[in-house]
Amino acid sequence: MAGRRPGHPVVALVLLLVVLTGCGGRPAADPVAADVQRLLDRRAAAVLAHDERAYARTGTAPDPARLRHLPLAGWSYRVTALHRTGDRATADAELRYRLAGYDRAPVTAGRTLRLSRDADGRWSVDSDRPAKKSAQQLWDQGAVRAVRGEHSLVLGVGQSGRSLRDYAGLADRAVPAVSRVWGTDWGRRVVVLVPKSLEGMAGLLGSTASSYRGIAAVTTGEAGTPARAPADRVIVNPDAFALLGGLGEQVVVTHETTHVATRRNTTAATPLWLSEGYADWVGYRATGRTPREVAPELSRAVTEGRVPTVLPDDEDFGFTGDASRLARAYESGWTACLLIADRWGEARLGDFYRAVGEHEQRSGAVEEAMRGVLGTTPEEFTRLWRGYLRQRLG
Repeated sequence: MAGRRPGHPVVALVLLLVVLTGCGGRPAADPVAADVQRLLDRRAAAVLAHDERAYARTGTAPDPARLRHLPLAGWSYRVTALHRTGDRATADAELRYRLAGYDRAPVTAGRTLRLSRDADGRWSVDSDRPAKKSAQQLWDQGAVRAVRGEHSLVLGVGQSGRSLRDYAGLADRAVPAVSRVWGTDWGRRVVVLVPKSLEGMAGLLGSTASSYRGIAAVTTGEAGTPARAPADRVIVNPDAFALLGGLGEQVVVTHETTHVATRRNTTAATPLWLSEGYADWVGYRATGRTPREVAPELSRAVTEGRVPTVLPDDEDFGFTGDASRLARAYESGWTACLLIADRWGEARLGDFYRAVGEHEQRSGAVEEAMRGVLGTTPEEFTRLWRGYLRQRLG
């Protein structure tokens, strides 16, 4: 190692560090960043108070009317980065908000805010948009309308009050239907988001419209979340939903509500054939529809002698693949759950679902749950399921 000269270089480095860190030993705070944070604190307080005058003093983008009917229990910004050029700046921020009565913890969203400073040195917000790679929030798409049901909160953009009340009615019927079979150990309330179009749905999911064409609704939420977490959102595709009849609408909303109820027990160990099959089983349970009516694609395959040899993989549930393959995957999961309910009982089906989700990983989860709850093996269950398909669909 080369020798080091004693004296000045080290002293100079120490002096430089003192200058950079200041007397307190920490980097000096950026006064502009502090000003912007105070501005956003005032803005958040105005949003919570629905004080449009105070909001206007922080900048008027987006239009405060878009937020007027949001039932909020919390709203705050945290500036994470600031990029400034003269009297203009761009702030990266974390928005945290809670819907009153529904979110037990804040929803977190990345936002990008553009700001400008006037001649008196006051900063104001010129725009507030989703950060890069972040999904839109409903108010990014227009003024939000809200309808409260007995068990539901429906938020919509570009929808009539009557339409939103209809969604609330569907959700209010779905909640007790799910509780009758799953139990009451869940929030028993549903948040439904209804954008104006398929494109709006895709924006809320941070995806492309082609990924969800023909999909009536999806539920967002992190699998295996604790009780203290933001409420799941049921996001509707109004274009596809409009093609459903009354029965189909109720089945879809009950299916999605089942995902809300089972979220804490749905983990990385839970295969999609079980989570989607169980949600369909609850959705169709009280409809009186026959297996051939519920599973037309699978019925056609069985009638033609193409009886599935295995339960579907997660990949078979991809929205962008073949529509017939997707339908058969859902119908296969539904018939597997129907078999369990018919042979072992509805309560045992719920026990099986929970037992699978208790595992920390996928490997061995279904096998152990089948052995412990149903007293069978995956191989024997598959054999029974194939026979069940021939009996009920052939």
